[in-house]
Amino acid sequence: QVQLVESGGGLVQAGGSLRLSCAASGSIRSSSTMAWYRQAPGKQREWVATITSAGVVGTNYADSVKGRFTISRDNAKNTVYLQMNSLKPEDTAVYYCRAQQGVRVYWGQGTQVTVSS
Repeated sequence: QVQLVESGGGLVQAGGSLRLSCAASGSIRSSSTMAWYRQAPGKQREWVATITSAGVVGTNYADSVKGRFTISRDNAKNTVYLQMNSLKPEDTAVYYCRAQQGVRVYWGQGTQVTVSS
């Protein structure tokens, strides 16, 4: 079993930055694929970014955040980060961490990010 706990959300003005963290515990492996998703009010959950066990080489981003967000991981700390720069009001959402190990998928409880205009 894997537990994921997100932190770092909050209220920020447009153009500002936040760094989200996702701390994993339990039977998490460094080979797991980690990702961030987000869900805005009244909308479906959408994928934001993914990082594979290959590290920097194995990253992908949604077009809406490419060039502004950076996903990274520290396997020694079992933590995944999402650095968010140049934030826009449309980035407002609950951000969720996701871990996949083989066919098993785990989700965190989410952290709220609110960007004011």
